[in-house]
Amino acid sequence: MFGPSVPAPVRYRLLETPIRLFSLSARSRLVLVLVIATALGPFAMQIFLPALPAIQTEFDVSAATAQLVFSLSGMAMAVATLFYGPISDALGRRPVMIAGMFIFLVGSLICVIAPTIEILIAGRIIQAAGGVGGMVLSRTIIRDIYSRDEAATAMAYVTMAMVVAPMLAPALGGILAEWMGWPSVFAVSGLFGLFVFVAVLFRLKETRPASSGSGGGNRGTLRAFSLLLHDRPFIAYMAQGAFSMSVFFGFIAAAPYVVITVMGLPTAQYGLMFMLISLAFMVGNFTSASVGLRVSVDRKIVFGASGALFGTVLSIVLLLALPWSPWSVFVPMILTGYFQGIAMPNSQAAVVSVRPDMAGAASGLAGFAQMITASLVAQLVGSLQWHSPYPMAIGMLVCALGMFIFAIMATSRRTRVSL
Repeated sequence: MFGPSVPAPVRYRLLETPIRLFSLSARSRLVLVLVIATALGPFAMQIFLPALPAIQTEFDVSAATAQLVFSLSGMAMAVATLFYGPISDALGRRPVMIAGMFIFLVGSLICVIAPTIEILIAGRIIQAAGGVGGMVLSRTIIRDIYSRDEAATAMAYVTMAMVVAPMLAPALGGILAEWMGWPSVFAVSGLFGLFVFVAVLFRLKETRPASSGSGGGNRGTLRAFSLLLHDRPFIAYMAQGAFSMSVFFGFIAAAPYVVITVMGLPTAQYGLMFMLISLAFMVGNFTSASVGLRVSVDRKIVFGASGALFGTVLSIVLLLALPWSPWSVFVPMILTGYFQGIAMPNSQAAVVSVRPDMAGAASGLAGFAQMITASLVAQLVGSLQWHSPYPMAIGMLVCALGMFIFAIMATSRRTRVSL
C-alpha cells in the first residue's frame, strides 16, 4: 500500500490487530494522540445536534435563536483557527494544544450548567474555540513530519480513524437527549475532552521545525497571512475546502429539523442513520489512503469534488421524484459523504503544502475560511424552516458546485505555477 519512502508511522495500519496497539513506537503514539485530538471538535459539535429541537423547546426560543448554539460556535472555531497556527509557529505545537484543551473543558462545564439560552451559546462558543485547536494543530503537526504526498496519506488515515468518534456522536446524543435531557450531551463531550487533555499532556511531543519560530510575532503572523492571501494556489485550495465543509454543515444544521420535525423520525433513530454518513466518509478516507502515492493529491481532490456534486444533484432529483422520506435525504448524503472522504484529507494536505514554511499560518487561515463560510451557510440554511427539505438540498447543491469549481481551479496548471 505504501512505498518504501514513506516513514514508519505512515506505514503503520491503525486498523491492525489490537495486540499491535500495545507495542506502538513513540511516533505511532503521536499519531494516535492526533487522532483523538482531531476527533474532539467534531464530536462535541455533532453530539448535541439531535438535541437542538429539545433545546429550542426548553428555552422557548425561535428556531433561528436555537440555531445560534451551532452557528456562533462554528464562527468561534473560525476565529480561533486564525490564532492556533501562527501562535504554534512561535511558541510550539504542544503548549498551544494543551491550552486549547483546557479552554474546551471550561466551555463544557458552562454548557452543562447553563440556565439560559444566552449562557448556553456562550459556553458552546468557548467549548468550540478550545476544541478546534486539535483540528488545526493536528494537520500542522502532520505537515511538520511528512512531505506533501506523504502527508495526504497520513491525513487520510488520521481522518478515517477520527471519524469513528463523530460517527457515534449523533446516535449517542439522540439517546442521551431522550433519556437524560440535553445537558447530558455536553457532560459527555466534556468527559471526552478530559480524556484528550490527559493524552495530550502526557503523550504529545513537540514537532515544530526550528525555522517556524522566527515569524516575528504579530508582524510575522500578518506578513504570513498577507503572503498566503496573494498566493493563487493557496486561495483556490482554501476556497475548495471552505465549500466542501459548507456542504456538510448545511446538512447537519438543517437535517435534524427536516428529518425529525418534518418527516417524523425519532431522535435516536436520526442519530443511528447519521452513522451511515460518517461510515461512508470513513470508507472514502480509506479509499484515499489505500491508493496512497499512486494517485496524485490533485486528482483525488477533483474526483471527490465531482462525486460530491453528483450526490447533491441526486438529492434534488429524489426529493422531486419520490415522496419525502428520511431515505431520500440520507441516501444522497451517504454518497456525498463518501466522495468528501476522498477529497477532504487531500485538500487539507494541499493547502498546508503550498508554503511549507508557513504551515501553521496556512492551517489557521484555511481553517478560518472553512469554519466562517460553513457557519454562515449553517445559520442561513438551518433558519429556513419552511416545513420543507428544499432549502437544505438547494443550499448543499450550491456549496457542492463551489467545491467543484474551486477544485478545478486549484488543480489547473495555470493556478499551480508556484507549486
